[in-house]
Amino acid sequence: MQLPSVVAHRGASTDRPEHTIGAYELALQEGADGLECDIRLSKDGEIVCVHDRTLTRTSNGRGTVSALTLEELKRHDYGSWHRHGQKAELLVLDELLDLVRGTNVQLFVETKHPVRYRNEVERKLVEALKRHRLDAQIVMMSFSPTAVKVFREMAPDVRTVLLLDRLGRYRSGALPSFADYTGPGVHVLRNDPDYVDRARRAGHETYVWTVDSAEDVALCRDLGVRYLATNAPANTRRLLTANLAT
Repeated sequence: MQLPSVVAHRGASTDRPEHTIGAYELALQEGADGLECDIRLSKDGEIVCVHDRTLTRTSNGRGTVSALTLEELKRHDYGSWHRHGQKAELLVLDELLDLVRGTNVQLFVETKHPVRYRNEVERKLVEALKRHRLDAQIVMMSFSPTAVKVFREMAPDVRTVLLLDRLGRYRSGALPSFADYTGPGVHVLRNDPDYVDRARRAGHETYVWTVDSAEDVALCRDLGVRYLATNAPANTRRLLTANLAT
């Protein structure tokens, strides 16, 4: 049985502040097969790694990411809020691309929507990938079918995930031609575990978020999930191995 690839969700974000270089460095030290990040555009068009549309939850700043320049965003501390954190700088995508260069680690990049700049974030992502020449290591993701479609048109050789909070019209397992992988939340699989097989029969392997508990890890392993996004990559790897032995 092939175990799922372990993808560090926002880095090793249980033990380090999410979307900080320290979280991603720890994930690499812990042997993660992949890293996951969320990207947004600053007011002046720079790609930054921030999940929320505002700074409130994960920094000591205030305001909307898209309404602030990169210089303004960099004034804040993005690490001290975390229980295991210390002062940390804003992470920009270029730094994360530099981190994975020369490794075998895949980087799953989620573009956030809806945003005021619409599909400008996808265009900027394509430009960044061309600069860094990392197409083979990158997987683009979004909950927005339009975003995935637009990205595929600009970067046809980069793999894509259509993220799903619910199955809706994709219940059969089939996806639009611009999506390579399906990306359901683990809550979807708890309610409909047969979906993984339906998607595979339709030609799509599964990326599942966010999987931390022993029960969810075992579920994903037993269903043959291809990629497993987790906040605690080292512990999830231990759970996968322990579950396999029982």
